[in-house]
Amino acid sequence: MKHTFFLAASGMGSGLTSVSLGVFRALDRRGVRVGFCKPISQEAGAGTLLDPSSEFIARTTGFKPAQPIAFAEAERCVRQNQMEELMERVVETVRSRAADIDVMIVEGLLPTETQSFPNRINRAVVSALSAEVILVNSYDATKPSALQQSLELTASLYGGWRSPNVIGCILNKVHSVPDAAIPGGSVIGEPEEGANAAPEFNEAALAELQQKVVAACPIFRSGCFDLLGCIPWNPELPSFRVSDVAAHLGATIINAGEMEHRRVRSVYLCARNVPNILYLFHPGALLVAPYDRLEVFLTAALATMNGVPLAGIVVTGGEITNPHFLELCRPAFALGLPVLGVPTTSFVTATALSRINNEIPADDTERFNTTLDFIARRIDVAKLQSRINVELELRMSPAAFRHQLANRARLANKRIVLPEGEEPRTIVAASICQQRGLARCLLLGNPEEIARVARLQGVKLDGIEILDPVAVRERYVPALVEARKAKGLTADEARECLEDTVMLGTVMLHLNEVDGLVSGAVHSSANTIRPALQIIKTRPGAKVVSSVFFMCLPEQVLVYGDCAVNPDPDAESLADIAIQSADSAERFGIPARVAMISYSTGNSGSGAEVEKVKAAVVLAKQRQPGLLLDGPLQYDAAAIADVAALKAPGSPVAGRATVFVFPDLNTGNTTYKAVQRSANVVSIGPMLQGLRKPVNDLSRGALVEDIVYTIAITAVQATQTA
Repeated sequence: MKHTFFLAASGMGSGLTSVSLGVFRALDRRGVRVGFCKPISQEAGAGTLLDPSSEFIARTTGFKPAQPIAFAEAERCVRQNQMEELMERVVETVRSRAADIDVMIVEGLLPTETQSFPNRINRAVVSALSAEVILVNSYDATKPSALQQSLELTASLYGGWRSPNVIGCILNKVHSVPDAAIPGGSVIGEPEEGANAAPEFNEAALAELQQKVVAACPIFRSGCFDLLGCIPWNPELPSFRVSDVAAHLGATIINAGEMEHRRVRSVYLCARNVPNILYLFHPGALLVAPYDRLEVFLTAALATMNGVPLAGIVVTGGEITNPHFLELCRPAFALGLPVLGVPTTSFVTATALSRINNEIPADDTERFNTTLDFIARRIDVAKLQSRINVELELRMSPAAFRHQLANRARLANKRIVLPEGEEPRTIVAASICQQRGLARCLLLGNPEEIARVARLQGVKLDGIEILDPVAVRERYVPALVEARKAKGLTADEARECLEDTVMLGTVMLHLNEVDGLVSGAVHSSANTIRPALQIIKTRPGAKVVSSVFFMCLPEQVLVYGDCAVNPDPDAESLADIAIQSADSAERFGIPARVAMISYSTGNSGSGAEVEKVKAAVVLAKQRQPGLLLDGPLQYDAAAIADVAALKAPGSPVAGRATVFVFPDLNTGNTTYKAVQRSANVVSIGPMLQGLRKPVNDLSRGALVEDIVYTIAITAVQATQTA
């Protein structure tokens, strides 16, 4: 999947669904391999059935959209501060149908009058999918000044209209007069005779208005925000059916007639004598009248029998019980005139009709096809294709990273030993990994104590392997003696060493009984790493063992190294750390652009620390000529494009670095903790590099979530070192 277009509405009534599907159809007709997804549905009952947008795509094209997440479930995630988990599910939903697709159209949530969080979710989805945003606005030519303000306000949710990922807007329902009171050109009340409730809008007028829109809005003349479509208000398009009215009102069906096919073009509340309202009896008119206005019904029956295809009649406030009257109307009923009944008064009924949802129902294929064809012809496909043809720089969002990591861990199905098996966070993390299928965790510890802690934490240990180190320690003595024979380790000394569960777990890894090890929630980094260096040892070509953190910043995942192992690496070791960190980034789907961090940029500063970084850059480039690496760079020059343009013009890395290599442990550890705590971001790691087999250290302040993802990373590493 090369591109994701996210369509976001500026407000209710913008026609987001129709425009989203219209863009799909326009690209599909140009031969673009296009997909569609509405990751979160606002429809009632979502989660059991496809929402209307997805269902229509499934029924009319060869593409089968993924089932959306129920709106209630998304709302629960927001309430419980589980936005990261929700975004992982969104990424999984979208990518589950991304195979062989060049462009994915993603329909956002509609903002509502009573809920503020849909916009928050939309913003998070755009970030999670690294999507390009297309705004959808309705436009009233009588209020041209409001358009610029509306576009600026909506675009501000996604970084502003100058942001590279906000590419333009599609104007919908463009007209030169205010909307009628009800969708589809309908009118509540009795208009003056001869009044036109839904004036036509011809193409010449549209072209002229489009020019005026561009002239009136500086945003379209900026060169970075396009008008991607201008769709006129067209009263000739099919509107809702009488059956939709019946469903909306919960009406009794007095006569079904052709209610599934007759469409409502206007709605009239009949309050005057018949001679004064005869002009209302025209094709597509839905008449609302109280049950005792029998003359209105007789006139409607006569009109029907004279070939006038009224939309139907809504009887309010009571029932028509006179059998002779109903018999008189029978010929009109036979010609398909729909008649509905509601217990509410005419005024209440008219008010309810004014609020009918104008979204196209999933079963209304005729309206869908006609509307989408009309919209698709007015989308500037050439501008969209020009965006598609631009190769986007890959940016790994946190949700995409976690989704990819979880999927790869599940596929790996590795056995990971957790030496701190009695530690509460570790037990909870093991339970989560078991439930999500991320790894087969082995807890080392006293089984009774582990069970007690699990009960206190409220987690189940079903399927989790527990091993009592006291019961198995003796059988690993010979293996440890053999592994350390060069150091003259005796059996008694080996038994003493194996009282440390980290050493025990490391020997199990050495013997291939497990695939990886995670420790450090209560042990120091040295306690975790030392047994690995003694038993597992470094892999061929690695000069040092180092570490990286995957920093899940709001917009993307960055790699920080080394922040946990080497206090003061020399130039050669620093070069090795840079190469290892770049390799780790690439292995986990992050394009490696390595910035060697220092307190100066280029030749702007001097000193032993700067010279060490310069030497490391030279050595790294000699060892890996194809590696995208630069330094020394200050952090702001490495991370911020505007600063990079001033401090390091022409650098292939500055302003867009994804891998940050710090000159020493003091700088690296301080920076990662400052970013993690101040920005409240998840930092996954440290992940150790340079060992023959995966051993990973935890921060003693690690959260359960940190442990879960470290276990997942270890499982993925096990597939890469096997």
